[in-house]
Amino acid sequence: MTLELVLIALCVSLEPLPLTGFILTLSTKNGTRNGAAFLTGWIVTLVGVIVLTLAFTGGKPLAPSSAPSTGVLAAKIALGIGLLAFAWHYRRTPEKAHSQPGWMTKMDKMNIWTAVLLAFLLQPWGLVAAAALSITEANSSKSSDIVTLVVFCLLATLPYLVMEGYTIFSPESSRARLDGLRMWIDTHRKPMIVYLSVGVGVLLISKSAYALAS
Repeated sequence: MTLELVLIALCVSLEPLPLTGFILTLSTKNGTRNGAAFLTGWIVTLVGVIVLTLAFTGGKPLAPSSAPSTGVLAAKIALGIGLLAFAWHYRRTPEKAHSQPGWMTKMDKMNIWTAVLLAFLLQPWGLVAAAALSITEANSSKSSDIVTLVVFCLLATLPYLVMEGYTIFSPESSRARLDGLRMWIDTHRKPMIVYLSVGVGVLLISKSAYALAS
């Protein structure tokens, strides 16, 4: 579980759409306050997914070869196939020149509540679902598993914490650098999404298929 969750957390942290959304949030009026609200929504969402998953499993790993365990493995394979199909379709979809999602045009009207909502909506839910399926292997009575869950949240949030801190302590230089980062992300958005989806998809399919065959 540990390695799988760490890899998924890294992929979550590199998803381009929420990164772009957070950079734009920091550029709004009261950007650092809105950024803190975005961070709050982001972390609360991840913690909520963990809590709900542990509540579903009773805080204990599903018994090997049981119907629920087999169902989770089958769900992982199905999700992995879905991520691969999404990556294939997204790669073949032509991008419109200078296109950007409609929500980006409304960023100037942002307040702390819309920032929290944006953090929830921009979660890469396919990857978060993959993390939830992995968390079904966690044992809440083991300190090592609790540490793994905390590390998952930290890794998935780390770029946002760094950008928030950078904006607070270096407001002048951070604007130009974050704008440059946003432009780079916009340029490389398609391959980033494709590679991250393929990576997690292959991980889920290969590991789950091996577990079913064992």
